Amino acid sequence: MLPGAVVGWDMSAALALGNALGVPPLAMAEFLPTVEAVMVAKLNEQMDQSHGGKTG
Repeated sequence: MLPGAVVGWDMSAALALGNALGVPPLAMAEFLPTVEAVMVAKLNEQMDQSHGGKTG
């Protein structure tokens, strides 16, 4: 855990959500790591910008 940063998702919750939505487990295993990495990077980028960090 890093103060002011997102480091990852709760994968148990993400898998449970996918299951509830009817997403096949194999698809979740294949796509979740990539989706998580992009979302974490974008969330941290947005938080940095909203706190006066770099914009580029």
